[in-house]
Amino acid sequence: MQSRASLHALSLGLLSAIGLFALDMYLPALPTISADLDADTHAVQASLISFFAAMAVSQIVYGPVSDMFGRKRPLYAGLVLYAIGAIGCALSPSIEWLIAFRFLQGMGACAGVVISRAIVRDLYTGPAAAQLMSRLMLVFSVSPILAPLAGSLVTTFGDWRVIFLVMVAAGAAGLVVAIFFLEETRPPAVRSESSVGAAFRAYGTLLSDPYYLGLVLIASFGMSSYMIYVANSSFVLIEHYGLSPSFYSIVFSCNAVAFIGMSQLNGWLSRKIGFRKVIRGAVLGYATMMVLLALVTSLGIDRLDIMAAFLFGGYGFLGMIIPTAAVLALEHHGRIAGTASAMMGTIQFVTSAVVVGVGGLFADGSSLPMVIVIAICSAIVFLLSLVVLRSQQGAMAAAE
Repeated sequence: MQSRASLHALSLGLLSAIGLFALDMYLPALPTISADLDADTHAVQASLISFFAAMAVSQIVYGPVSDMFGRKRPLYAGLVLYAIGAIGCALSPSIEWLIAFRFLQGMGACAGVVISRAIVRDLYTGPAAAQLMSRLMLVFSVSPILAPLAGSLVTTFGDWRVIFLVMVAAGAAGLVVAIFFLEETRPPAVRSESSVGAAFRAYGTLLSDPYYLGLVLIASFGMSSYMIYVANSSFVLIEHYGLSPSFYSIVFSCNAVAFIGMSQLNGWLSRKIGFRKVIRGAVLGYATMMVLLALVTSLGIDRLDIMAAFLFGGYGFLGMIIPTAAVLALEHHGRIAGTASAMMGTIQFVTSAVVVGVGGLFADGSSLPMVIVIAICSAIVFLLSLVVLRSQQGAMAAAE
C-alpha cells in the first residue's frame, strides 16, 4: 500500500509539475525575450497572463470530460496540446505569437493539474488524501527549484527558444508516465452517471456550496500571491537587485524549498490536531510574514536578504494552506471529483490572472509594488479563513 501511494505521488506529481515547469523555466529569460522580441515588460508579462487564462478556462472542460470519459484519455489529449503549444512558442517571430502559443500551451498544461487532483480524490479521502496530496506537492514543488535553474542553464548554451523545446521533451515524458505508470481510476460504471447535463448540475451544486467556494478562494488568493512573485521576480531580482540569471534561479528556488518542507507536515499534523487547526495556524503565519514584509519595504528598507527571508517564511506556511484547503474542498464532492477539481483550478487561475494583471499596472521595477500585492492577497486569505472556518465548524469537524 505504501509503495502504491508512493508511485501515485510520483506519477501525479510529475504530471502536475509539467504545467508549473512551463511557467517557471522561462522566467530567467524574460528580460532576454523582452529585448529579442522588442517588447516591453507588460507585453512579456502578458505571456504569463495568457498561460494563466488558458489554464483557467480549459479546466472547466477537462473536469467534466474526465468524469464522463475517464481520467487517462483527456490527460493524453492535454499533453499533446501542451507539446504543440511549446513548439509554437519556440518558433514565435513576435511577442503576439508567443502570447498566442502560450495560451495554447496552457490549454494543454492544465490537464495534468486538474486530473491529478481528481485521481487523488478517486483513490483516497481524509488524512490519507492529505498525505498523498502533500507527497504530490513534494514532487510538484521540485519544479520551481529545477525549472529556473534548467532555464538559466539552457540559455547559457542556447537562446530562449531552446527552453520551449525542452518543454516539448517534458510533455513527451509526461505522456509516457500517463500511459505506462498510471491506472484508470474512473471505471465505466461510474462514468455512466456523468453527462453534459450532469456537469452543469454539478457546477450549480458547487457554486451553491459556500464552504467549498470559501476554501477554494483561500487557496486561490494564496496561489495568486505566489504568481505575482513569479510574474515580477525576474525583473525585480535581475534588473533591480542586479542578480545574474543563475543566481536569480537559486534565490527564486529557495521559496520552493520552504513550500516543500512545510507541505510535508500536513499529513502528520492533520492526524494530530485536525485540518481546521492546521489551516488556521498556517494562515496566521502566512499573513503575518507577508504583511510585515510590506510594512518593512514601505519604510524604505529595500534589501534582498530581508525580502528573501520573509518570503521564505511566508511561502513555507502557504505550502500547508494550499494542499489542506484542496483536500477539504473536495472531501464532500467525491462523485463529481473531476468537476470539483476543475472548478477549483479555474477559480485559482482566474484569480491569479486578475491579480497579476492588476499588479502589472503598478509595476515599476522595484520590489514595493510586488510585495504590497502579496500582502493584500495574504490579508484576504486571512479574512476568508475567519469567515469560512467560523461558519463551517460542523463541516470541518466532520472532515477531521
